[in-house]
Amino acid sequence: MTILETPTPNLNDSLAFYESLGFTKLKDSQTLLTDSKVIVSINDDRFARAGIKIYKEKWDTEINKIKAITKVFSKENNHVFYDATGVPITLVESEEEQPNIENAAASVLGTFAGVSLETPDFEKSFKLLGIIGFEPSMGGLEQGWVALTNKAGFSISLMQPNTCPHLFFNPSMTYFNGKNNIEVIANVRKANVKITEEITTFNKEGIVDNIILRDPGGYGFFIFSD
Repeated sequence: MTILETPTPNLNDSLAFYESLGFTKLKDSQTLLTDSKVIVSINDDRFARAGIKIYKEKWDTEINKIKAITKVFSKENNHVFYDATGVPITLVESEEEQPNIENAAASVLGTFAGVSLETPDFEKSFKLLGIIGFEPSMGGLEQGWVALTNKAGFSISLMQPNTCPHLFFNPSMTYFNGKNNIEVIANVRKANVKITEEITTFNKEGIVDNIILRDPGGYGFFIFSD
């Protein structure tokens, strides 16, 4: 199970942000929300940071390998290391299974494509993700970007600096909607969600065909055509 954790300065503001976009709360939870493709945990603890949590029964083998590369902070069944981007990845030792979210309502954001990270040390990020089960699925180191996917189908895309000509928040959820992105952007506007950046760079006619959002805790959203 993979959960995206976002901090918040105000729980009600964060809940309102996600619910405006069409995310719905999981049963019996006030802080776990989904759009049928990804689960977001809103954490109002003052020490919380924007990151990724991955659940598995045991992480002993992986933790030992990670310790050879970077420091691991362990507390009870939570083991946190920081990717080269500075984003915390928490390995949770738990038998808890991911709830069924397939029948949940979709958000207005379109097709979820994973999380994007801009890394100053491409090879280090690539190696750390490989240790915890992510394998290349698109792109490559030589191309300046690579998408890695784990057995559960969750993807993380790594980008080299100076690859993306727009704002980049680490981490950022990514949605790819092809030719439907103009309609998706219109729906975001109807939801009265503040747009952090309107992008025209990739459109010859200067049309806003890609946008970037940011939640109250700093998690970014790339709402792109491709």
